[in-house]
Amino acid sequence: MLFAPRSSFTLALRVRSPQGESIGEVFSFLSGLYFRGKLAYARHFARPASAIRIITCDRGLVTPDLPVTLPELMSMSRGAIDPEHPPYRAPLERDAEHLAQQLDRNADVVLLGSIATGKYADVLHGAFGSRLKFPESFVGRGDMSRGGLLLRAVREDRELSYLPLAGAVRRGKRPARLVPERG
Repeated sequence: MLFAPRSSFTLALRVRSPQGESIGEVFSFLSGLYFRGKLAYARHFARPASAIRIITCDRGLVTPDLPVTLPELMSMSRGAIDPEHPPYRAPLERDAEHLAQQLDRNADVVLLGSIATGKYADVLHGAFGSRLKFPESFVGRGDMSRGGLLLRAVREDRELSYLPLAGAVRRGKRPARLVPERG
């Protein structure tokens, strides 16, 4: 829908413009609840907010405000998020190492992406080591459940508790479903 030449909704028009649209807005649209939850949570709780980064398949870590155009998105859509794929891994390692040097050495780095596989965690651990953490409540949850959990935490102004990634149990029994909110 976003890539269709006839799409006339605002986001599609902005992505097709020479200025593009922020990658945060585009990814929130494309992946729905999960990415929207991650971005809202990061913007609400990250200190400093300027340290928020998005993992891409070919550009490493980028800020949520990075403008992207339709040709750039089409190029990204052909990329692979695979730690064995150098066009993914090399820029991610480069940017993670750079960010690790910029941050206060005692600052935690919270991964809001998938923790069950190594596609993000194993690559990032090399740069951040014991500072790399993840929300404890992510274990056993799928994408949509994590997105809902993050959005709820923002609405409740309740930061989740984090565990160090190194040595943690990253796969587990599926927790109870989130109770739907009334209202």
